[in-house]
Amino acid sequence: MSFFKRIFSSEKKDESLNEQEKQSLDKGLEKSKTTFFSKLSKAVAGKSKVDDEVLDNLEDILISSDVGVNTTLKVIQRIEARVASDKYLGVGELNQILREEIAGLLSETNSADATEFVTPIPTKPYVLMVVGVNGVGKTTTIGKLAYQFKKAGHKVVLGAADTFRAAAIDQLQIWADRVGVPIVRQNMGSDPASVAFDTLQSAVAQDADVVIIDTAGRLHNKVNLMNELTKVKRVMQKVVRDAPHDVLLVLDGSTGQNAFEQAKQFTAATEVTSLAVTKLDGTAKGGVVIGISDQFQIPVKYIGVGEGIEDLQVFNKFEFVDSFFK
Repeated sequence: MSFFKRIFSSEKKDESLNEQEKQSLDKGLEKSKTTFFSKLSKAVAGKSKVDDEVLDNLEDILISSDVGVNTTLKVIQRIEARVASDKYLGVGELNQILREEIAGLLSETNSADATEFVTPIPTKPYVLMVVGVNGVGKTTTIGKLAYQFKKAGHKVVLGAADTFRAAAIDQLQIWADRVGVPIVRQNMGSDPASVAFDTLQSAVAQDADVVIIDTAGRLHNKVNLMNELTKVKRVMQKVVRDAPHDVLLVLDGSTGQNAFEQAKQFTAATEVTSLAVTKLDGTAKGGVVIGISDQFQIPVKYIGVGEGIEDLQVFNKFEFVDSFFK
């Protein structure tokens, strides 16, 4: 079986999303797909083969779909190599070629191929610190993660260390109540590191499996952000020596290129170990996941494809490409 047939094969049920998840993914990417293929149809109208004009138009389409300039150039170079190798490529094959080459590109990234919310717990509690600017869906992502971890049988504790806004604390409380997990909180204006410290102490006392710490969602300047997050980490390590085990950056996929900029700012300010890209269902900018996954070489772990509590999915790059080009 060839590489591309293998990665897109539906025969490996244990490596595929279930039918409900696939439908959710397809629906979440619907706007992105409709816009992309509408542009692609116009680009190849009247053309019988993939020539320089088609490639120029394709480059514009990928960039306007927020795939990003650098990633777009990589895709175009790969297709140019296919054209040179195969001598003749019809425009009817372009969709499949794009699908294969983008999948091939993403296969070289660090993004995972998981299909289930499985948390490796080398030590208990496993500490996840969540960062990101206000409005990207950070607190909602935390709530949905807590739901999934609890559903998987893990004991979860939340920490409301975004003490800059009372609304952030209250919103996380709502999610904690909804999911049915304990939350550690203090008053607005409290020291975030103090909240994180108390949360980990509480988690250890409760023999919790997973701790999810919310942090302030303001990107004031990199120095202050770095100092604050460094302090939170340092204080957490007084309770759990190697905490946090994962620093998850949440990005709003609907903002397109602004999501790239936020990723640059946060990765410059602190060590980010994984990414979540939200709000893909309400936008035609789904291509941003491809670009972010390629450019930052930080695993995209989760994608948000709807408002429902089940609509946060683990990111599987091959399932994503398969859905996008379906």
